[in-house]
Amino acid sequence: MDKPGVAEKILQQRQRILLFSVFVIATCGLIYELIAGTLASYLLGDSVTQFSTIIGTYLFSMGIGSWLSKYVDDNLLKWFIRIEILVGIVGGCSSPLLFLLFEHIASFRLVLYALVSITGILVGLEIPILMRILKKSVSFKDLVSQVFTFDYIGALLASIIFPLLLVPYFGLMRTSLFFGILNIGVAAFLLYQFQETVRYRKLYISIIMGSIVVLLVGFVYAERIMSYTETLAFQDNVIYSKSTPYQRIVLTKNRRELKLFLNGNLQFSSADEYRYHEALVHPGLQALPHAKSVLILGGGDGLAAREVLKYSNIERITLVDLDPAMTSIFKKNEMLLALNKRSLLSPKVTIINSDAFNWVRANKQLYDFVIIDFPDPSNYSIGKLYSTRFYEELHHLLTDDAIVAIQSTSPLIAKKSYWCINHTLAATGFITLPYHVYVPSFGEWGYVMGMKKYNWKHTDNLPSGLRFVNVTSMKNMFLFPPDMDEVQTDVNRLNNQVLVNYFEDEWAPYIH
Repeated sequence: MDKPGVAEKILQQRQRILLFSVFVIATCGLIYELIAGTLASYLLGDSVTQFSTIIGTYLFSMGIGSWLSKYVDDNLLKWFIRIEILVGIVGGCSSPLLFLLFEHIASFRLVLYALVSITGILVGLEIPILMRILKKSVSFKDLVSQVFTFDYIGALLASIIFPLLLVPYFGLMRTSLFFGILNIGVAAFLLYQFQETVRYRKLYISIIMGSIVVLLVGFVYAERIMSYTETLAFQDNVIYSKSTPYQRIVLTKNRRELKLFLNGNLQFSSADEYRYHEALVHPGLQALPHAKSVLILGGGDGLAAREVLKYSNIERITLVDLDPAMTSIFKKNEMLLALNKRSLLSPKVTIINSDAFNWVRANKQLYDFVIIDFPDPSNYSIGKLYSTRFYEELHHLLTDDAIVAIQSTSPLIAKKSYWCINHTLAATGFITLPYHVYVPSFGEWGYVMGMKKYNWKHTDNLPSGLRFVNVTSMKNMFLFPPDMDEVQTDVNRLNNQVLVNYFEDEWAPYIH
């Protein structure tokens, strides 16, 4: 009399275990996809393009896997366990492998998309096979609803924990290794939960244990592996590296200089950053002897703030930088404190870690001088900060006589990009004043000043102790030779982002 009840309980238990496997598969699969997209944007730039093509390739590969699943006929559970182990190995090792290969092979993109494709095919195989295993114990209607419910819940979980927990606390490498272990752990769990696996259990457990050991070793030594890959990528000694939800921060040092890299792109060298930052700050601020309040957008290294603090009339500086990890290290590291003269610790400086676009829209305070020191517009998330919409929002933060100074990439290498920024600023009602300097680490570098009304003047109201800017060098900044002459461009708007396209085309021969 009890046998039907016992059999039903066994079927229900199998059902719960397999549905839990769906949840894990979905979570792990999306994590691998997010890791590939994030890693590609770190190493190759242009996050929108990378994520778009990675997602497209992954989903297409899942479709191929689903189609291939029809050729799997015998011993479906055994096939499912095999695939789960393979997904764990391929997905788990993907991040360390890609970091290690980036500096060694010319066809990096080929390897990247091959790994994404293999992972997608394997994940695409899993769900149809799992549904065929479950169909004997669940009606088709319930089967579809339950499988896809757990699938989508797993995807939601992955999308939440990836930026909030995994990247900040694990980093990309440890995250992929951890989820590889999780995939293989599911395979081991299934082996011991289903009686029909007894015949091949011993062999598979040996494979599982070996795989887990390899992934665990990688997890434990992930930082060393990462450090090794960065020694290959950078000529100098890597003294600090950190992955944040926003970027990969790397500091290198040699006998002569300290360098900061964000996502592999040089941001400054201590050997000549004074040229860049003096040119960014002093031409504008020297024309405002009565300025009291300054807003710095970007500039989390505190180097622009260092220059502003040389003016005794400045009473308050608000610095808005997206990444708290950036401002934190430049407030704590002794070498960096020596470089920025402890500017971020000044009582005059208020640091706000927030998205500049949203902060500018919400803020109501007025400023006499605004410094915009964002990274170059290499992707759409940064490109919006060079758009008409952003500059229009900036208007309401400015006093009538305020001046805005914007770093604007190279007018020599990226002529269209540079003049596009100038034209975009002018299109929002600003009177613009373009200028440039030579910075050895970057070459010719451009800036644009913007004003509500023309009130800029050339004075000798410069603080003492400047290493580059003086009355003569400042005059030369506003002279453009023929090879940097103004060119016609479109205006950068949120709905076209032409600046990002200009930037990619012009800088492509010089990067990656």
